[in-house]
Amino acid sequence: MTVFPLQNFLKTKAVGVRFVHDIINHEKMTSIIQVFLAKSHGHFIDGAWVDGVGAETIKVINPATGGVVSSIHSGGSAEVDLAVAAARRAFDSGIWSKMAPVERARIMFSLADLIERHAGQISQLEALDIGVSRDMMQTIGVQLAADQLRYYAGWVTKINGETITNSRSRSEKREFLTYTEKEPVGVVGQITPWNFPFAMAVQKIAPALAAGCTIVLKPAEDAPLSTMYLADLVAQTDLPAGVFNLVNGYGRKAGAAISVHGDVDKISFTGSTDVGKEIIHAATGNLKRITLELGGKSPVILLKDANLVEAIPAAARAIFFLSGQNCMAGSRLLVHGDIYDQVLSGLKIISEAMTVGADMETTYDIGPLISEQQLTRVMAYIDIGVSEGARLVTGGKRVSGREGFFVEPTIFADCNPDMRIVKEEIFGPVLTVQKFENDDLDEIAALANDNIFGLSASIWTADLARGHKLARRIKSGQVGINVHAAIDPATPFGGYKQSGWGREFGREGLEPYLETKAITAYL
Repeated sequence: MTVFPLQNFLKTKAVGVRFVHDIINHEKMTSIIQVFLAKSHGHFIDGAWVDGVGAETIKVINPATGGVVSSIHSGGSAEVDLAVAAARRAFDSGIWSKMAPVERARIMFSLADLIERHAGQISQLEALDIGVSRDMMQTIGVQLAADQLRYYAGWVTKINGETITNSRSRSEKREFLTYTEKEPVGVVGQITPWNFPFAMAVQKIAPALAAGCTIVLKPAEDAPLSTMYLADLVAQTDLPAGVFNLVNGYGRKAGAAISVHGDVDKISFTGSTDVGKEIIHAATGNLKRITLELGGKSPVILLKDANLVEAIPAAARAIFFLSGQNCMAGSRLLVHGDIYDQVLSGLKIISEAMTVGADMETTYDIGPLISEQQLTRVMAYIDIGVSEGARLVTGGKRVSGREGFFVEPTIFADCNPDMRIVKEEIFGPVLTVQKFENDDLDEIAALANDNIFGLSASIWTADLARGHKLARRIKSGQVGINVHAAIDPATPFGGYKQSGWGREFGREGLEPYLETKAITAYL
């Protein structure tokens, strides 16, 4: 058995769950953010903030403490009607879609610059809203958002049709000219999740703006703050009024109203598979186009020749990043029997050495779950795992000694494909580990594919040829070889099976916002 130095990839040699400082510290918070949190948060419609027609509000909870940090107005069909009408007027006027491409690109570039200049404020809001490390958000989430805008701003001047050689010219002895044009699909409704709210919002709006569409965006009610700050930044650019609109509210009200609206031409949704299916039904009224990025139960496959010094900590990061609250989380670890015990030992040491917290200044390993409801859901799945006979290696409890919605990093071993904790998306820091003994790539792939989802996967091996062969057999929209969840603005991202429809990122992420019109002239 290979012996490798576990301490080389641990941030600390101390074992046992430890905490960093409390997140609420107003001395650390800039005055800009304090003022932002204190003001009334309504809806951004037709270039201005409005309170909406209803008096209902939604409390914004800090998941690290369970305390209220702000509140937002809760909109519904009335506010959605206003936002869609504004987006429709802006689209039909051509004020954005017919603007010179270089000018549209300039405005998108200016928004990316503003995001970078306000990175500190955005990361503070994310730290309050979802409990992420401010350092992590600033270096990953905010920069990714700016990069995404710049990537699609570069596409604005390159959206072109093509000329087509028409075969009828020969048969009819007349000449035809056939060509295509790309046109924006129209008014798009975009519904974003709570696990990476700012980056997700920009990920949605960037290709839509590049295509020339107008937007009605609904952020997740659990984490709306940074997206509202984005609307404030949009207002500082030259983006015409009505091109970008934001409606706050619950998914069952505002989200449902957007999905069913007859004047919305396309929906882009990121969230659960169950809600995605509801959106499909809601969209049948006017057959609006749909892009869905849904659930995942991503396999991480360790072949027996994997470099364990890299693979073990990577497997830990794949599941415990954002406390497992991400669709690409490597929640199913498949390990060859020759290295099974060694991998479990390494994962146990790493997970028990993780720092747990949600401080705005300090980088830590694992933060809180988004809500009490999500905590209850994750704890219920842990109980299910125990009852199903999976072996609890470590974790399994709510973190004691502090407020907030914290669950220990949890590892279940000796799992089988029929267990609910293996089949169903938990969306928490819970890893299931399965053993395989066979080296046959078809059988390994069958184990990895034994799930209704197919969003992300990774393979760890020293034999790149085998890695590529296995990658071809995995039914997943994204497969990494010796890397997990390699996100990049230029790389298409989306899922097979019940992980969704369509792709985001890259050129494939732009196409759903465009219509193709074929024009033929008889010369």
